[in-house]
Amino acid sequence: MTSFFDDAYRGTPPWDVGRPQREFVRLAESGEVRGRVLDVGCGTGENAIFFAKRGLEVWGVDAAPRAIEKAERKATLRRVKVTFLVADALRLERLRRTFDTVTDCGLFHTFSDEEREKFVGSLNSALETGGTYLMLCFSEKEPTDWGGPRRVTKEEIRSSFQKKWKVNYIKEARFESSYHSDGGMAWLSSVTKA
Repeated sequence: MTSFFDDAYRGTPPWDVGRPQREFVRLAESGEVRGRVLDVGCGTGENAIFFAKRGLEVWGVDAAPRAIEKAERKATLRRVKVTFLVADALRLERLRRTFDTVTDCGLFHTFSDEEREKFVGSLNSALETGGTYLMLCFSEKEPTDWGGPRRVTKEEIRSSFQKKWKVNYIKEARFESSYHSDGGMAWLSSVTKA
């Protein structure tokens, strides 16, 4: 899977819209993105750089080395301090750090059921108690005629975060991409580590 994503970053993949996702701009402006922030599956860093410009301490991780190279170049050009690392989202304990907020824009929906379970455990190791995981993923309402990643139901999100978690909300949202003029049908979720 890593090679697929790394190859995608040879060009501009459809999920890389060249700016932070509107949903994450709103979350930051409302104060939901706070404290030490980890942007997991950060891609070329648009969301992470946006958060850092707001004065937050931000780390961005992605398994695709090309994505991280692009993110580092952007941060340097924009004179923003973000710690970008090539890292496995299923092994966040290797960061040896915890965060107040973890953001995920389009990573959760790439996981198989088995990987999803591992990811929730990995996420648990990276979040402070009382910290919040903010996630945007394609919903089952998004048509499948164009392919793309797996679609996720509200029930799948809730069942992934049963023990030691509190689901604050799962709202209808839009996921911006080059395939959609107004964004694909998505879920925006807020989950707190209990």
